[in-house]
Amino acid sequence: MTDLAAVFAPDGALAEVVPGFAPRPQQLEMATRIAAAIGDNQVLVAEAGTGTGKTFAYLVPALQSGGKVLISTGTKTLQDQLYRRDLPTVRQALKLPLTTALLKGRANYVCHYHLARNAGEGRFRSPEDAAHLRKIVRFAETTTTGDKSECTDVPEDSGAWSAATSTRDNCLGQECPNVKACFVLAARRAAMDADVVVVNHHLFFADVVLRDEGMGELLPSCNTVVFDEAHQLPETATLFFGDTVSSAQVIELARDTRTEVLASAKDCRQLSELTRSVEKVARDWRLAVNAENARISLDQLDRHADFMPALRALASMLTDFATVLATQAERSEGLANCQRRLDELRGRLDLWLTPRDAAVVRWVEVFTQSVLVHSTPLQIGDLFARQMQGHPRAWIFTSATLAVGQDFDHYIREMGLDGLDTPPETAVWGSPFDYAARAMLYAPAPMPDPNAPGYPDAVADVALPLIRAAQGRTFVLCTSLRAMRRIHERLAAALDREGLALPLLVQGEGARSELLARFRQLGNAVLVASQSFWEGVDVPGDALSVVIIDKLPFAPPDDPVLSARIEHLRKAGVNPFMTYQLPRTVINMKQGAGRLIRTEQDRGVLVVCDPRMVDKPYGRRVWRSLPPMQRSRVEAEVVAFLETLPPARTMAAQTRETTPL
Repeated sequence: MTDLAAVFAPDGALAEVVPGFAPRPQQLEMATRIAAAIGDNQVLVAEAGTGTGKTFAYLVPALQSGGKVLISTGTKTLQDQLYRRDLPTVRQALKLPLTTALLKGRANYVCHYHLARNAGEGRFRSPEDAAHLRKIVRFAETTTTGDKSECTDVPEDSGAWSAATSTRDNCLGQECPNVKACFVLAARRAAMDADVVVVNHHLFFADVVLRDEGMGELLPSCNTVVFDEAHQLPETATLFFGDTVSSAQVIELARDTRTEVLASAKDCRQLSELTRSVEKVARDWRLAVNAENARISLDQLDRHADFMPALRALASMLTDFATVLATQAERSEGLANCQRRLDELRGRLDLWLTPRDAAVVRWVEVFTQSVLVHSTPLQIGDLFARQMQGHPRAWIFTSATLAVGQDFDHYIREMGLDGLDTPPETAVWGSPFDYAARAMLYAPAPMPDPNAPGYPDAVADVALPLIRAAQGRTFVLCTSLRAMRRIHERLAAALDREGLALPLLVQGEGARSELLARFRQLGNAVLVASQSFWEGVDVPGDALSVVIIDKLPFAPPDDPVLSARIEHLRKAGVNPFMTYQLPRTVINMKQGAGRLIRTEQDRGVLVVCDPRMVDKPYGRRVWRSLPPMQRSRVEAEVVAFLETLPPARTMAAQTRETTPL
C-alpha cells in the first residue's frame, strides 16, 4: 500500500491529477483511520464536516486495500458523480488497474420485453409520451448499457419510462424471451466481476432483501462496504424492511394482466373483464379516504368509515381475480408472472389486515391518485445488524452529519451496531473552513411561539431586511408546505411594495433540478422551499449568501410511525425525546445549515428563527452542534455583515461581462 501521507501531500499523487489540490489534515487523518478499519475488518462510524474531502479520504484506502469494495451513496446523482468523476480521478492518481462498475435499480435500465410490448400496443397518455417512447426505442438499438441517464433527449420523469422499464414485480426473470440481452443482468454481471462497485442506498437494501430470498450475490463477495451520506440509512432501511400495498400497484397489475391476456389468452373474456373490475375497486378504495398527502394511523381511521369496507372489498375482488387467473397462467410467461405478483400482493395485504408481528406499526398513506397501507418495523437495528454477520469485512459509515456534538450513540443504537461482537469505532473531523471569519449565525429576537398562527409572517418579516441587504441570494427553508406558501406570499407582497426587483422562486413551480439551475443562473434570487431542499443541494459561490430556517425540524408528533416508536421507547424505559427525536432534529438542522458554506471562499449568514434554540435547554444541543460561526441576535449586526459581501452577480451583469464590445 502506498504511504497515505505521500498520496495526500502537496506534491503527491492526488496533487498531480486534481487541479488546485490542497492538503487538509482532517482528510489525511480520516483516510488513515479508514485504512486501519479496512485492515482490521472493523466498523467505523465517522463524521467529516463540509470541505473535509471525505470522498477521497475513503476512496484512497479502499482502492489500495486490494479487496472488492462496495460503495453506497445517498442519491443517484451522487452515485453518478462518484462513478464518473471521483473514482476515475483516484484510480488515475494511484495508477491502479482496477475494474469498476455502476449498478442501479432495474427501473433505470431499458427493458427489451416491456419496451416492445408497450411500443407495439401504441396506447399512451399523451402525444409527448408517444414521442418519448419512439426516442427510447432508437436509444435501445444503440446503447451498450441501457442506462436511461444516457438517453439525454428523454426527461428522467417522462411517463414513457414506465412503459420502457421493468419493476421487480413485472420482471419475467429467467423466463423472459429477451433474457440474454437484458441490460439489468448485464449490469449485475459487470458488478460481480468488478473490483469496485458503486450503488445507492435504495439498491443496497433491495439487494439485501432479495438476498434473503436467495437472489442477491453482491454483498457476500465484498471485503469493504462504504456508506456515504450514511445519515440516510435509517429511513431507507425502514422503507425496505417494511411492507407496502398500494392502489397503484393493484392498478398496474390489472393493466399488465390485461396486456398479457390480449397477447396470449384473448378467448378468456372473463379475465379481461375482471381486470377492469379490479381497477375500479382499487380506485374506489382511494376514494374511500377523504384526505390528500396525509399519513393516517389506525386510530385515526375511525374518521374514515368507508376505508376498511373498501379495503376488504378489494381483498375479496383479488381472490376472485386469482381464481380465474390461475386457470390461464400456464399459457404464457407473462401471465404466470402476473399470477406470482398477485399471490405476493394478496399475501402482503392479508398480513396487513391480520397482523402476526407486534413489532410493526400499521398505517395508511394517501396521495392525490393513490392510497397505500404500510407495515413498518418499529426498529430496524436487529434486521440490519443481521446482514452484517457472517463473512468478516470492514463497514465504513460516513457523512457530514451523523453526530450530536461528539456523540454517535443515537445512530449506533438505531442501526443495531451496539449489538455487534466488537463495538464500532467512531470519529469526528470538523470542517477546515474558517466559519468564525466567514459565517454568522443569527437567532432573531423577539420571535413568537413557533405554533402561533402569525409565526410564518414573523419569519417573512425577519427575512426581508436580510434579503434586501444580501441583494437576494437567499434560501428560506420551511418545515411545512403551509408555512412555505404563506412565507412566499408575504415576501412577494413585500418585495413588490418596496420595488425590489428580485426573482422570487418557490418550490413546486418547477422540478427541483430546474429550480436550482435557475437560482444559480439568476445570481440574485430568493428561493422559498420545504425540507426536500435541506440536503443534496449544492450552490457554491456568491449565488447563495443567506440560509433562513423557519423552525427546528421536529417531525410531527402525530406521524403514525413516529408516535408508535415513541410509545415503543417509553415502554422500554427510554426517553424518546432525548434519544430519538432530538438527535434526528440536530442531524436535520446540520443538513440545512450545510447549504450555506460550500467552499473556502464562501461567506454568509445562517438564520434560525425558532426561539426554542435559545430559550429551551435542549436548544443548546442544537446550537452547539452547528459550525463555529459568529453569533448574533441583533439585526443591524447581521445586515452590516451582509453589506460587506461582494455585489450580486446577476444574469444581466454576467451577460454584459461576456458580451464582446
